[in-house]
Amino acid sequence: PLRYIAKLRELVKHEAEKNKSQWKTMGPAKVAVPSPNDFLQKHSKEPKLEPKKKEQDGKKLLPSSLPPRTYHPVTCTKKNFINKNALAVITGEPKKPQHFCVDTRQGDKYLLEPSGLFPKYIKKKTYGVLPKYVTQRNEEMKKEEEEYQASVLEQLKKKAMKVLSEEERTNILKALKKNWEEINHAYQGLPVLTDTRYKKMHKEELELKLKQLEHDIAAIENHKSVYIAN
Repeated sequence: PLRYIAKLRELVKHEAEKNKSQWKTMGPAKVAVPSPNDFLQKHSKEPKLEPKKKEQDGKKLLPSSLPPRTYHPVTCTKKNFINKNALAVITGEPKKPQHFCVDTRQGDKYLLEPSGLFPKYIKKKTYGVLPKYVTQRNEEMKKEEEEYQASVLEQLKKKAMKVLSEEERTNILKALKKNWEEINHAYQGLPVLTDTRYKKMHKEELELKLKQLEHDIAAIENHKSVYIAN
């Protein structure tokens, strides 16, 4: 992959060259000297409270959220809290006991629900259901696998060998036998005495052709299915 190049590279280079060693020939930059009256004073860095707001133009300020000291809340109400609490206890659902486990002889116990030993997640509606991202990923993987298998089969079909049909096989066999008969007839017509080098080479050549033809005829006769490579 190509090397990453920042978009603002030229701008940064220009800014760096622009502000590079400005005081090299003109001397150091002239900075205003602080005045002796601006010295650090005592308690100058401590946070200061805002000044108190006064009534402006006859408008009263909003009361603060805290009640004044003279405020006394009303305590007498017409509600019967005893009957209300009793009714709530009668009509309310009973409190369910907490599941806990005791693991020592002294009675030390711990709650089961936060410990992970209590099977509360099996009651969820989505318990045992694969998440959407997992099913989507599985579908994508299956699709990729099918595409790969299809491409492999296509490549194998292109590189596959051709199968000879029965008619072509019989025709080739007949042609080989006819060729063998012709060469055998020529071999039988050779002279008995092979006294020259040409006669010896011609006889050896005919013998090799006959052996090759006999081998090809036997291979085609013994195998019904013949494959030809491209």
